[in-house]
Amino acid sequence: MRSDSVKTGKSQAPHRSLWNALGYTEEEMNRPLIGVVSSYNEIVPGHMNLDKITQAVKTGVSMAGGTPIMFPAIAVCDGIAMGHVGMKYSLVTRDLIADSTECMALAHGLDGLVCIPNCDKNVPGLLMAAARLNIPTIFVSGGPMLAGRVNGCKTSLSSMFEAVGAEAAGKITEAQLKEYEEKTCPTCGSCSGMYTANSMNCLTEAIGMGLRGNGTIPAVYSERIRLAKHAGMKIMELVEKNIRPRDILTMEAFENALAVDMALGCSTNSMLHLPAIAHEVGIELNLDIANDISAKTPNLCHLAPAGHTYMEELNEAGGVYAVMNELSKKNLLHLDLMTVTGKTVGENIKDCYNTNPEVIRPIENPYSEVGGIAVLRGNLAPDSCVVKRSAVVPEMLVHEGPARVFDCEEDAINAIKGGKIVAGDVVVIRYEGPKGGPGMREMLNPTSAIAGMGLGSSVALITDGRFSGASRGASIGHVSPEAAVGGPIALVEEGDIIAIDIPANTINVKVSDEVLAERKAKWQPREPKVTTGYLSRYRELVTSGNRGAVLEYKKA
Repeated sequence: MRSDSVKTGKSQAPHRSLWNALGYTEEEMNRPLIGVVSSYNEIVPGHMNLDKITQAVKTGVSMAGGTPIMFPAIAVCDGIAMGHVGMKYSLVTRDLIADSTECMALAHGLDGLVCIPNCDKNVPGLLMAAARLNIPTIFVSGGPMLAGRVNGCKTSLSSMFEAVGAEAAGKITEAQLKEYEEKTCPTCGSCSGMYTANSMNCLTEAIGMGLRGNGTIPAVYSERIRLAKHAGMKIMELVEKNIRPRDILTMEAFENALAVDMALGCSTNSMLHLPAIAHEVGIELNLDIANDISAKTPNLCHLAPAGHTYMEELNEAGGVYAVMNELSKKNLLHLDLMTVTGKTVGENIKDCYNTNPEVIRPIENPYSEVGGIAVLRGNLAPDSCVVKRSAVVPEMLVHEGPARVFDCEEDAINAIKGGKIVAGDVVVIRYEGPKGGPGMREMLNPTSAIAGMGLGSSVALITDGRFSGASRGASIGHVSPEAAVGGPIALVEEGDIIAIDIPANTINVKVSDEVLAERKAKWQPREPKVTTGYLSRYRELVTSGNRGAVLEYKKA
């Protein structure tokens, strides 16, 4: 066992004395040591129940003959961090989580891991760690929040942010805004729409690293506790058979994840996280692959914010496996791949049927014949940008309009709420990319303000930053190269006409190459917004959005 290095032999007598100090018995030390990576904390609603999930996992590990050892992982609540300097610290935690988990697992010679994430960067961070460590690992998340209810209608966090814009536009009263505030987030769990957390938890199932229901069983269901116990038991089988993440995380597995991504209409953040996870196993996931898969993969789900169904309904309809079963009808998945169940994808989904065609459209009757995410290129984004196509109203799939240019999120929000943005405009928010932010902030506040003020079907937003999965509309992010390194988005001027054609996968500023070259010659890099601390180190190492914003160390 890997853990022999910290517990077996005469030379390890000092090590055993420290295990004794922790209260472990000889019987426990003779078993495999399983790290239980718990993201429990008291500031993220999706994590406040993870103490119970953690205890259930530990019970499962013990039942199956292992010794569970808990250690923590951090997590930022993107909703609480939104719209201020805190959002600079969201994406960057992905690497802190991966690095700290690597340190703990290798420093203590653990035989396997059960990772318990739930929200946003916490899920991909732990997946990156699993891919890097390549010791037997399984995931079980904390589960999604139940939808809220306001005036008899189901709501989610995107409804709350849009209500702020609606109140600013005089469409609802302050009392109605207060009602949204009190009723939108009624339980613990990751926010109830197909936002980043739920997207990544569902894709953890699709890629083969989590058991059935990992992405969809609501946080408050006792079924979630049972799932955690089964994950704890299953890790012992993975250790015994030495089934490791790199046996599962193959190129074909990432293709499966992208296909499910397109069918579900996941957050555009998946286009950052899947390449970053792939990078850890030595796979360069070119985003052009996403368009190839999207072209043949129909969009089957319109979960909030794209539609009016929520995670609890996806769970009741059969969950991720039911979606995968639909895709398999047109041979859109690799079915012979190994998963943490110990079975293949095909064996896992064989008898998992869609029980609600209103929530999961049958593959013969999709919302669209193409997938929920599109990757665009053009002279504004030579290295690509991304949009959640399934959350764009039909009239905005093709759009031309004048650029309204802002060099930070705050200036754009002030203009939107001040009534300075009108129908037809294309809002450009730049110097918010991985280096420029630094940290690549999410732009849920401006997109929600646009939607709340009734401009969602007439105004586009383009940024080298990124979007929350709660954003909807023609919200185009990850523009690469970013402004901070002199990408074309830095050269756009007020009033330039920007042409967006999502079905054709193009985005261009209607300015000649000669004029862009003249502007480029005059462009000067901006002084860094942050020069100390972790963000400064991150800025020096981070790559562009089209590469997953991974950290790349300079070679001597």
